[in-house]
Amino acid sequence: MKRIHWKILFSIALIGLSVLLHLLHYLIFRDAHHIFLYLLGDLAFLPVNVLLVTLVIEHLIRKQEKHSMFKKLNMVIGAFFSEAGVELLKIFWKFDIDPDYMKEYLIFDKDWKQNDYYQLKKRFSIHKPQLDIQKGDMAYLKMFFSGKRDFFLRLLENPNLLEHETFTALLWAVFHLTEELSARHDLKNLPEADYEHLTGDIKRAYNLLIVEWIVYMRHLYNNYPYLFSLAIRTNPFDLKASVIIKNK
Repeated sequence: MKRIHWKILFSIALIGLSVLLHLLHYLIFRDAHHIFLYLLGDLAFLPVNVLLVTLVIEHLIRKQEKHSMFKKLNMVIGAFFSEAGVELLKIFWKFDIDPDYMKEYLIFDKDWKQNDYYQLKKRFSIHKPQLDIQKGDMAYLKMFFSGKRDFFLRLLENPNLLEHETFTALLWAVFHLTEELSARHDLKNLPEADYEHLTGDIKRAYNLLIVEWIVYMRHLYNNYPYLFSLAIRTNPFDLKASVIIKNK
């Protein structure tokens, strides 16, 4: 309310100053014709001014603000993958019935182009992995989620994430799975229907996680080659990957 009140007073002051200057002009030169001639010319140009300010300048400002916001958002996404995302990919992969499919397509190459990432994202946006959650370590997954629960909550509280719908969907899928597992005390003796339910929850998080990881890797490739180099050397799907650089 105070900001609105200030703007109203400022607008009235500017209008009053304009009237005062026109009145001063008339008192000095006594030429109403000249005043109204230029006043009408200024009013005629006013729509063009509004067009420039609202459609052009404002668009450029918003574009810059959006670019700045997404840059900060990618820092948050980077923190997610560094803290939890890459490890989750390793865990989920152990539930995958066809792990070789991931190894075939998700070994990134430093010489890839933009279209390679686009095609990879397109492929995994429609890919439906088949999982067997009893072949992996559900107890470890539950323990991992338990240690990251507060971290996930802090991410969900970030208002900037509302601008990134797909990553927000990933966080909700991961957090939902966290809640599902924490509510079960014994993960070894569950009914078959419950295993199917948990499989669906893991598959949802796994699908979203892979796609967001591909997008994030493309971001690193475009903007941070040194981080991209590290990401390649810690690729969870590359069994030969090593963080140690052995040759140039």
